[in-house]
Amino acid sequence: MTTFDKSSKLDNVLYDVRGPVVEEAARLEEEGKKILKLNIGNPAPFGFSAPDEVIEDMMTNVRDSQGYSDSKGMFSARKAIMQYSQLKGIMGVKVKDIYTGNGVSELINLCMQALLNNGDEVLIPAPDYPLWTACVTLAGGKAVHYICDEQSDWYPDIEDMRSKITDKTKAIVIINPNNPTGTLYPREILEQIAKLAAEFGLIIFSDEIYDRLVMDGAEHISIASIASPDVFCVTFSGLSKSHMVAGFRIGWMILSGNKKKARGYIEGINMLSNMRLCSNVPAQSIVQTALGGWQTCQKHIKKGGRIYEQREYVYNRLSNMEGITVTKPKAAFYIFPKLDVKKFNITSDEQFALDFLHEKQVLIVQGTGFNWFEPDHFRIVYLPNMGVLEECMDKLEDFLSYYKQR
Repeated sequence: MTTFDKSSKLDNVLYDVRGPVVEEAARLEEEGKKILKLNIGNPAPFGFSAPDEVIEDMMTNVRDSQGYSDSKGMFSARKAIMQYSQLKGIMGVKVKDIYTGNGVSELINLCMQALLNNGDEVLIPAPDYPLWTACVTLAGGKAVHYICDEQSDWYPDIEDMRSKITDKTKAIVIINPNNPTGTLYPREILEQIAKLAAEFGLIIFSDEIYDRLVMDGAEHISIASIASPDVFCVTFSGLSKSHMVAGFRIGWMILSGNKKKARGYIEGINMLSNMRLCSNVPAQSIVQTALGGWQTCQKHIKKGGRIYEQREYVYNRLSNMEGITVTKPKAAFYIFPKLDVKKFNITSDEQFALDFLHEKQVLIVQGTGFNWFEPDHFRIVYLPNMGVLEECMDKLEDFLSYYKQR
C-alpha cells in the first residue's frame, strides 16, 4: 500500500496563527466550552457589516459574473484601482499593471513563486504577518527577518535591514500599516527603505491592506509614491478589512517603478496569473463602487467610532496591568503587548497562550507565531464588541495576578 507523507517542502513552514493553540480552542469548543476569540482579523463575525451599496452592487452583478474575467481582472475593477493608486501618489501605473486576486494572500504566493529560485533571500519584518515567511519558504527561498524596534514605535531598524542584505537578496517586504503591531510608518522611514532598495537594486513588496484604517488624523503613505523611479515596487491592498468583506476574497496588486528592469519577472507573474484563470468575478464587481464612494470604514476609526473606542479601551487596560508594557497602535485593529518574562517565568509563549486558553477560555496568538524571536509577546485583535473586550481584559488581569509558567 502506498503511503503519503507531508512534503519536505512543508517541514520548515510555520503558520501558527492557525496552529496548535487554535486547534486546541476548536477541541475545547467541541467539548461545549465557550471560547472568547481575540485571534482573528475578520470583521464580519464581530458584527461589522459591509456597506449596503457594496452588497447591493454584488447582488446586481452576480448574474453577469458567471464566466471568467480577464486573468488580471475586470477592466472596471482595474480602472478603479488604477485611479485609486493615482490618489495615493503612485505614478506611471496603467490598467495593465493591475492584478486582482482572491485576497492579497493569493497574490503574495503568486509573486513569491514567480520570483524566487532555491536559496534566494527576501527581507521580511520581525514580527511579520507569517504568510509572507511561509510563501517565501514554499517558493524555495529563504526568509531573512529584520528587526522592527519596539522602543521606536515598532519602526523597522534600517541598519539591521542593511546588515542582512547579501548577494542573494532579491526583495524587501514591508507591512504598512503593520500586522501584528498596528504601527504606521512615517515618511522618513519609508524614504530610508526606498533608498536602500535603490542602492542594492531590490524589489519592494508593500503590503498595505490596512491603508484605509488609520487613526488619530495620521496619513498613510505608499512607499511606491516616494521610491525612485528605478525601484520596482509591488503594492498590495484590497477590500477585506476596510469594507468588512473578508469572505468575498477581493484583493489586488499594483506594479510600478522600473517595469523594464522587471520584464522577465512580470512575464512569470503573467504566466501564473493565467494559470489560475482569474480571481473571484462577483467580488471584482464591487471594487468600483467600494473605491469610488464614501469610505464607510471612516465612521469606525474616528473618535466615537467602534474600532477607535475599542482600541482606546484595550490599550488603556493593558497599560495598567502589572507585568505588561504596550505600544499604542495607530492603525488596523491589532495590538502587540509585551510580557515581563521574568515575572511570569515564561520560556514558551505558546505555553502561555495555551495556559490562558485553558484557564480562562480566551484565545490569543503568541508572538512567535509572527516570527518574533523572543517568547515575550502576544497579539490581541480588538474587533469583538466592548462587552466581550471588557470580559477578556478582566480575565487577563486576573490570570496575570497569579500566573507562573511551570
